[in-house]
Amino acid sequence: METQQQPTITIDIVFDRNQAREALRALLHAILFHRLFGIVKPQKFDVLDVTFPGVKDAQIEMLVDERVEAFWTGMEKDPGKQAQITVTFSEKRQRRTWFTMGEEEVPWEKWIINAKVRQPRPEEAAAFREELSSALSNALMTILTHSSSEQGRAAVPPITNASGISPFPLKISVKVGGVEVNV
Repeated sequence: METQQQPTITIDIVFDRNQAREALRALLHAILFHRLFGIVKPQKFDVLDVTFPGVKDAQIEMLVDERVEAFWTGMEKDPGKQAQITVTFSEKRQRRTWFTMGEEEVPWEKWIINAKVRQPRPEEAAAFREELSSALSNALMTILTHSSSEQGRAAVPPITNASGISPFPLKISVKVGGVEVNV
């Protein structure tokens, strides 16, 4: 069976301690908004004058909130460490070996958010907010550009199951300092 390397999209960002949760929640929602193929009820998130699309769905909101809290918990325990939030989209494929048959999840796209949290000094606060706003705009542009690109469209496998908000399994994991964090 031919194995194709899935696209990996990386976003590097340094959050202000005061906006970290809100900004990460908006970024995750924007990625999901552009990669869920079921019927998506939209919502929006405004963070530092940047408007992000979001998904209004109880399960998705709970998943995102859990991962944002895991991120925050990890960052509180280990301030100064880098965190990595990974969103992986997979497809289910039939797996056949000599003695068994079954399904396996094969990733078709991975998003990696490399994040740090900083508390700027009062004299740096305005400039840092401006930098973060610009970084969030750039991250949103990365999401939009990839999702609408030829490579981004080609990465999506055929949709064979139209039930639910996502026809594909999705996983969001959080690592702080290389250690996986769960809530």
